[in-house]
This record gives sequence, C-alpha cells and structure tokens, in this order.
Amino acid sequence: MSDPFVHHPELRALIAKPEASPFRKQSMAEFVAFIEEAGLDTGWFYSDDEREASRAETLKGREGQDFWFFGYGSLMWDPGIRFVEVRRAYLPGYSRQFILKDTFGARGTEEAPGLMAALDHGGGCHGLAFRIAGAEFDLETDFIWRREFIAPGYHPVFAPVETDHGSIEALTFLADHEAETMCADLTWEEKVRFAATGAGLFGTSLEYISNIVGHFETLGIDDPHTRALHEAALAYRAAGDV
Repeated sequence: MSDPFVHHPELRALIAKPEASPFRKQSMAEFVAFIEEAGLDTGWFYSDDEREASRAETLKGREGQDFWFFGYGSLMWDPGIRFVEVRRAYLPGYSRQFILKDTFGARGTEEAPGLMAALDHGGGCHGLAFRIAGAEFDLETDFIWRREFIAPGYHPVFAPVETDHGSIEALTFLADHEAETMCADLTWEEKVRFAATGAGLFGTSLEYISNIVGHFETLGIDDPHTRALHEAALAYRAAGDV
C-alpha cells in the first residue's frame, strides 16, 4: 500500500508528519536531562533496561512483522511514528477516562494537581489505528516505548480493534491502577478543579484538554465526556475559582 491515507484521505492534513513531532527529536537521555534541569524528579522513571524488557516481552513472537498501534489522544494527530496505513478505529471494552492525576510537574504539581487522559476498561473508545511496517519494527517500537513507557502508569497490551475495513489486533497502553498517577476514584469536582488549575513544565491541563477537544472536532470524533469536562473547567476559571 503506497498511500497511508488511502482509506481516509481527509486525515492527510490532520496528522503531523513524524519528522515534525517534538517527541521524535529528543533521545531518552536528552529528555531526562531536560526534566532534571527544570528541577523535577526523574527517580521514578523506568531505566533503559526496564523499558527494553517491557518492549521485548510485549512484542515477543511479533518481531519484524507489520503491526497496528491504537491512538486515543494526542497520538491521533501527532503519532510521531512512521506508518504505512491509518484507519479510523473503535476499541470495544475500553474508554478514554480522565484519571491521570499529575503531581510530578508535567501539567500539575503537589499544590495544584493536573489532569490528563488514560485508557481504562469501559464501554468503548473511538480513535485511530496506525499500521507500522515490519521493516521499521525495531526503530518504531523503540520510539513508542520511549514515548509511552517513560514511568509507571501504563500496561502495554494487544487488543481487538474494529475498523470499517475489518477487525485487527492493535497495540495500546492501558492504565496501570497500581501506579501512583492513576486515580480512578477522583470525583467530578476534583477533575474539574484539576483540569482548570493544573500547570507544569509542559503547559496547563486546560490547554491539554482544549487541544484534545479541538482536534476531536476536526477529526469528527464525538466525545461528550471530554467536552463536558472542558466546558466545566472553562466555567470554573470564568467564575474566578482559580
């Protein structure tokens, strides 16, 4: 397949080229140095050996083969990977949930926690599936693990995904509820406050959620929960509660 967008030409202008992705421009060592220079703790990050062990275990028996990767958040418009095919996709049994409480300085602090999305068990999740060529297997999976498996928070899993062109099995990263960052018991009020007030090295939580909402509208993905959280966070700020 010579054109990755053969099924969805409308996505061509909506997905950043991998060369333009900021995620691809830094090595892991450079990223860690950047975080440490900002005065943030990196002691809880996975080591290179731990990251590689996870990658090897998850992908055992699939080496050198084409595989699919499911994106449900920023991966949809800035995947940073070289792919040979993209499909609109639906992942049954999982949903996009705002349960990642950030107190480590990315988009929140201990004093003013931030909020981000994670993939958890639920009714279903619309997103995009990207097919990576087997010839790019090592390079692209190494990049995926450097982006998605920096520190405790997620389990890499392969799950069945539905597309208009048939069912596939895709790699994705599921919330790890043993991780300190995953807080499934947050109240709606806490989520709204964290979304409205969290800020850190990579910007504010509200910017993060606004970006998701804007891109979902462009991609034609309807997510009432994310939209409601965004509207509530905007109202919280407008009311002067920050």
